[in-house]
Amino acid sequence: MKQKVNGSAMNVKLTVLSIMILLLTGCITKEDEYMEKISVLAEGFNEGDMMPGEFTCKGKDISPSISWKGIPEGTKSVTLIMDDPDAPAGTFVHWVIYNMPAHTRDLPKGMLPDKILADGSMQGMTDFGETGYGGPCPPPGKPHRYFFKVYALDMKLNLPAGASKSQVESAMKGHILADGVLMGRYQR
Repeated sequence: MKQKVNGSAMNVKLTVLSIMILLLTGCITKEDEYMEKISVLAEGFNEGDMMPGEFTCKGKDISPSISWKGIPEGTKSVTLIMDDPDAPAGTFVHWVIYNMPAHTRDLPKGMLPDKILADGSMQGMTDFGETGYGGPCPPPGKPHRYFFKVYALDMKLNLPAGASKSQVESAMKGHILADGVLMGRYQR
């Protein structure tokens, strides 16, 4: 019986040690463990639905109206990133907007591509080589997924307008209070 107790104690020690190693190496972060969720909605389509043509390169190529709720207390800025992980050459970035004021709860349909908006929000560079929204335009074939990811941050990002998705993601690391995602699909 004593061996079972020692074996059980050893399992507990190994579990605690494994968790400590994961925490120290960054595989598990405080953000992962405690992060709140933001609810993200779009006018014109729901989670997993096909996106209306007006938001794509075959239509008006205008941004949809996006809204969110669940921004936690202590938020200093909000960021939105839209990308397509199904693109043939890897994830394709369609929209990056950051340093939105913490009280922002929506983006109107048909956002202008200005690098700096009237409220101080900044738009980043897309993989189309432009700032502002660039709608879905996949090659003919199977539907692609388009993720609208919203992040509540505990700081404003110290980045110039026109930053890339990777620059924004790098600057956000360790500062995400909550996040949420909406996925729409489109195919040609």
